Amino acid sequence: MSLSPRPGGAAAVAILVLTPVLFSTNPVIGRAAVESTGPWTLAFLRWALAAAVLLPLAAPALRRHATTLAAEWPWLLGLGALGMLICGGGLYTALQTTTATNATLIYTTSPLAILALERVLRGRPIRRREAAGIVLALVGVLVLVSRGSLDRLVGLQFSIGDLLTLGCAVSWAVYTVILRRPGLAGLPALALFVSVAAAGAALLAPLMVFETVSTGAFPASGTQWLSIAGLVVLASVAAFLGYQASARLAGPAVTGMMMYLMPVSGVAMAVVFLGEDPGVAVLAGSVLVIGGLMTATAPIDRLRAALARRS
Repeated sequence: MSLSPRPGGAAAVAILVLTPVLFSTNPVIGRAAVESTGPWTLAFLRWALAAAVLLPLAAPALRRHATTLAAEWPWLLGLGALGMLICGGGLYTALQTTTATNATLIYTTSPLAILALERVLRGRPIRRREAAGIVLALVGVLVLVSRGSLDRLVGLQFSIGDLLTLGCAVSWAVYTVILRRPGLAGLPALALFVSVAAAGAALLAPLMVFETVSTGAFPASGTQWLSIAGLVVLASVAAFLGYQASARLAGPAVTGMMMYLMPVSGVAMAVVFLGEDPGVAVLAGSVLVIGGLMTATAPIDRLRAALARRS
């Protein structure tokens, strides 16, 4: 499967590349935000506000496809639970008891779970080139998160947060595969996104209320709301629209593999905004990740066909 399976290939490639960059803003902003805002409150506000921001734009499509949306409501709730509840509040909760290194390493198993689900549910074969690319990219991710230290990998200690992150990775894989369901595939991306975000916010609301009542805390400072705004605009609206568009353009497997760019872009943002020195190990890991992505997803068959036509 190529990166640009349909007309408008350049735009498709841009969406596939930029989407993981937008997603990588979530741990950068969210890590700071969850220090002063409860994880379930943060997740609720993120998705409720994202749905509210996009509702005026999505309203015409929501009206046109009201019948289909009503018929697909169990799947919409399921997507809201998988993508917004588990991968929202669940992941923020996990980050309270695990390190960013562990969470990054564990979450990169999501593309492997996507390929396995595609194989089991749809009989999609895993090509040798895809398998080789995944292994190469995974080695790159290991180098990135360990900073090239074998001792750091061997010494990993899995906590409850690690197990929660693993559950989030599996949840994300299921979310991605469900997006390809025929009943949902015919819906406009914006209408589908707003519906799923609203469903996720509805599921998160009781947890947010319980958290607020039990802790007596709710975002009040300008800094807290600025962080929430960043999560809404960058990590939610732009990132999830890009992800749904990517899944439709290139399929779940390729979209999942592109998520290997998240640690690369995350390191770049850490260098730019936090002044961190990436070091040789991070540069080497980035090369391995990008090389693996090219190996697994480059449109080699199309290139060969084009060269054959020229000759």
